[in-house]
Amino acid sequence: MIRRAAQTAYEAATAEENIAENKYDTLSLEASYLATGQARRMEEIRQARSAYQQLSLRDYDAQRGIQVSNLVLLEDQDGRRQWLFLGPEAAGLKIGEGDGLVTVITPRSPLGQQLLGKLEEDELDLAVGNGRQALVIISVK
Repeated sequence: MIRRAAQTAYEAATAEENIAENKYDTLSLEASYLATGQARRMEEIRQARSAYQQLSLRDYDAQRGIQVSNLVLLEDQDGRRQWLFLGPEAAGLKIGEGDGLVTVITPRSPLGQQLLGKLEEDELDLAVGNGRQALVIISVK
């Protein structure tokens, strides 16, 4: 689907009828930006897919702490809980719904960096906007 959208945007950007007639006619330029963005997104998806195909899933090991491929349950100071999967790519992807919702984060994110090597019951202090948020690691799988 994304490949088809990128191809359509490329065709729109290069179509003869979309050649600019004056300096205010930006249809071809806009289509070119869209095609470039979609091609970039396709490459990101390809890289993420490859990273997950090569990923070795590891059980949580308290000797090593949290590593990529671990599923982590965090709780904030208000008692709200959130499941996170520490993956190699595809940050922000949400899988499931309701209480089973899992959000993918990567070690490149501030939270992902803080999680690496941590243990169950460790506390995290995360900068959020102008404030701070305290989190506790409840469970790791």
